[in-house]
Amino acid sequence: MKTAIVQTNPVFSEVKLNIQNALEMMESVNADLYVLPELFNTGYNFIDGKELTCLAETSSGFTVKEMSVFAKRKSCYVVFGFAEQTEKIYNSSAIVGPGGLIGVYHKVHLFYREHLFFAEGNLGFPVFDLPIGKIGMMICFDWIYPEAARTLTLKGAQLIAHPSNLVLPYCPDAMVTRCLENRIFTATVNRVGCEDRGGIDLKFIGKSEIVSPRGEILTRLGDNEPGITVIDIDLSAADNKLATEYNHLLNGRKPSQYRLPHNNM
Repeated sequence: MKTAIVQTNPVFSEVKLNIQNALEMMESVNADLYVLPELFNTGYNFIDGKELTCLAETSSGFTVKEMSVFAKRKSCYVVFGFAEQTEKIYNSSAIVGPGGLIGVYHKVHLFYREHLFFAEGNLGFPVFDLPIGKIGMMICFDWIYPEAARTLTLKGAQLIAHPSNLVLPYCPDAMVTRCLENRIFTATVNRVGCEDRGGIDLKFIGKSEIVSPRGEILTRLGDNEPGITVIDIDLSAADNKLATEYNHLLNGRKPSQYRLPHNNM
């Protein structure tokens, strides 16, 4: 499966421009799956809830439609992050294919000031069984909770598409461990650039990457410039959960030993 990671530098609130720039990059390579950053169409650093409300879209809105048109024309699949307007506003990712929207994920583990604006995710961690393979989704700070990647693995994911807006330095290297402990592929796709708004100055670290079930960094982009790269991966490698001939990483789990006393979290 040819997988493309699309590292962008969005301009805050310039939705049409950000989508256009992403699509121009995507047109430059052929892939079966394209993964874009978290909130790639709007930017990240919201000043207040009113601003977010103005930029949020439904799952049938402009961004999903534009990505769906691309997916249909290229007979491919696209994962991307956006602010989703439902009865609440969620930091969401969507996956679209040749037939349009396939599904969405609502970010479970909100980071920093996201708590001021977004509702906590309520859909669990979905896995989509597609013609190209079994694709799970998580978003950015979900990486720091091992339960997120493990849940997707137990549900059968071969690759985790991981739209991100990383400002802390730890995630790119930590994904090596996530892949090793679960024997899965991950595509962590970050943005670059800075957003200094409302007294909050954020710098995004780039370093978008694809990591193998053996913890190999198959490709990693730089930390300052937009970019796109595509590699061909064999998702069946994620079906082998053997660390040794005696150690199956999932069958060897001991859930009965992981229980906490009732008075503990």
